[in-house]
Amino acid sequence: MITLPIGCAVAAVVVLGFTAPASAAHLSTGDRIVNAAAAQAGKPYRSGGTGPGGFDCSGLAQYAHRQVGITLPRTASAQRATARSVSKTDKRPGDLVFFASGSKVYHVGIYAGNNKIWAAPESGDLVRLQTIWTSSYTVGRAW
Repeated sequence: MITLPIGCAVAAVVVLGFTAPASAAHLSTGDRIVNAAAAQAGKPYRSGGTGPGGFDCSGLAQYAHRQVGITLPRTASAQRATARSVSKTDKRPGDLVFFASGSKVYHVGIYAGNNKIWAAPESGDLVRLQTIWTSSYTVGRAW
């Protein structure tokens, strides 16, 4: 029996009729971060939530990174200060997308590709894939 971490994306390999999970080692760190966030889909928004039962936006980002061995600070502002800036045109899945009003970061999501982020948007909502709704954001990479 092969045991994989919870939330790990698995591809199947078929050899002579035997099906076995392929190693997740071939996935990039960014893809592993996205998969860790996606595995939390449908969990409730919880103010101050760091999982696994509920999340706020920065708690989800922190949790997904922790699943791949990366330590992030707790708040979106501290995460922004820690992450290396990346241009919007160079963003890749797993990068952090930050939304701010003036100098105050009010939301963070994990870039999933195709102009979408995994996020815990707001009270009463669930962790979900959402479209980036504005061009006013910055991108950071913590991996």
